[in-house]
Amino acid sequence: MRSLHFDAALLPEGWARNVRVGVEEGVIVEVESYATPTPTQAGIALPGLASLHSHTFQRGMAGLGETRGPTSDSFWSWRQVMYRFLGALTPEDVEAIAAYAFMEMLETGFTAVGEFHYLHHGIGGVPYANIAEHAERIAAAAEETGIGLTLLPVFYAQGGFGAALPTEGQRRFINDPEAYARLFEGSKRAIAPLADANIGIAPHSLRAVTPESLAALLKAHPTGPIHIHIAEQMREVEDCIAWSGRRPVEWLYDHVAVDQRWCLIHATHMTEAEGRAVARSGAVAGLCPITEANLGDGIFDAPTMLTAGGRFGVGTDSNVEITAPGELKLLEYSQRLALRARNIFPEKEGQSTGLALYRGALSGGAQALDREIGRIEKGFRADIVVLDADHPDLVAVNGDRWLDSYLFVAGARAVQSVYVGGIERVNAGRHLAREAITRRYTKALTRLAAL
Repeated sequence: MRSLHFDAALLPEGWARNVRVGVEEGVIVEVESYATPTPTQAGIALPGLASLHSHTFQRGMAGLGETRGPTSDSFWSWRQVMYRFLGALTPEDVEAIAAYAFMEMLETGFTAVGEFHYLHHGIGGVPYANIAEHAERIAAAAEETGIGLTLLPVFYAQGGFGAALPTEGQRRFINDPEAYARLFEGSKRAIAPLADANIGIAPHSLRAVTPESLAALLKAHPTGPIHIHIAEQMREVEDCIAWSGRRPVEWLYDHVAVDQRWCLIHATHMTEAEGRAVARSGAVAGLCPITEANLGDGIFDAPTMLTAGGRFGVGTDSNVEITAPGELKLLEYSQRLALRARNIFPEKEGQSTGLALYRGALSGGAQALDREIGRIEKGFRADIVVLDADHPDLVAVNGDRWLDSYLFVAGARAVQSVYVGGIERVNAGRHLAREAITRRYTKALTRLAAL
């Protein structure tokens, strides 16, 4: 057993000083509060946060969608930029970009990720001899960086509602049920060598699967996480109504027994009745505030979900800006802008907004990724983010104020070190393999920019 020592730590029962955490084979085996101080102990320890939704390849196109087109821009015009970018990606590019994104997640306070992986085939949609080629590249990037991985191979069967044919830009995503079964098995093999990883399924969206293929997919996978994009854009809601007479969340709950295995990504445009239904089902709302703002999606109805006891987590989605505290800050700030109010997430007077956001996202992220993470407690993975207790924005406060200052003031600049499975991956704010990972990333982007 090895021991990690911290000045303070956020434990399930609250804050404690002089905390010793014993780790064996990546798992916490004991936690001692108010232990004898050691000369080497340092920092404020938080359970590592999960990014429950990511498309790592999109990190490489960050900034490319910020030029106005000839008409008003939207998610749908951004999607065309994305299709053009991914059209030239090689397996080597996919791995280099994923490693860089995973590195940034670790450096900014995430210790685990749900990779919603839908770039399956070669350039032009030509299948690789190994259908899991890109899944193996993502697994390799996770192994190199050390981030905890839940791999979510995406089932994408059609171009839009009503069995629309795929567009040219979608050809690299498309599989029939038989091909998806091979992809899933290949993805399981890809993550098998990792120290701690998990796998789930991801029907991309209601517009990308048929009712029949969705039912078959769920029957074939009776256990494990299920993630789906839903109700992200008003046009998606309108198209779903035109196709089925029902809104996306309504249609899903009419046809599927949604439960705690499910993570509904974005769920931006829901009625109050839909929000209450999601809360009752135990599903997690997978929110990606930075991407949702970047794409002009809209603002999630947090008050309805919170009042009904709903669960939420945060993800980095397009990875246009990767920051764990930044996602939580924008989640709260977007509500303030919509409601013209402050401190939305706490349940009652006197509660810390930072604590409410962080604990909620810890719980929802762990559930969505189906991993024993999100707590500094015996039996959980030793995934720990350590804040610099001497940071100017933290030094004069304590307890819940540490979280308020971390999320709303200092941000990721306060991250001192990061442990995943008890192994230090970030020291002094920098990933230990930053130089090599950055070289490969810049080489890949330089090649892509020259095309």
